Amino acid sequence: MEQNNNNKKELGIEVPKEVATGTYANLAIISHSSSEFIIDFARILPAMPKAILSSRVIMTPENAKQLLIALNDNIKKFESQFGEIRTKQEKITIPMGFGPNTPKA
Repeated sequence: MEQNNNNKKELGIEVPKEVATGTYANLAIISHSSSEFIIDFARILPAMPKAILSSRVIMTPENAKQLLIALNDNIKKFESQFGEIRTKQEKITIPMGFGPNTPKA
């Protein structure tokens, strides 16, 4: 770790090639227990009968709240530069049995 001018520690992060390209997701499903938050990222495509789970992230409640704060901060910065992000208020129904304890096929 290195220190910058504000006495804050900087964390170096190595990004493996297979992770660097990222994974597209247009759906996030969030569930939680008393000790963790589970965020499943998926892609849902037209004419496809099922969403495809691309990644699952498991976090402590404290880390989930830090993520919320960081996302809020970044959304505010984005909107101040590019304008308001408009969202559709659609209700998405998740099939029963889809969640963190669903057996893998």
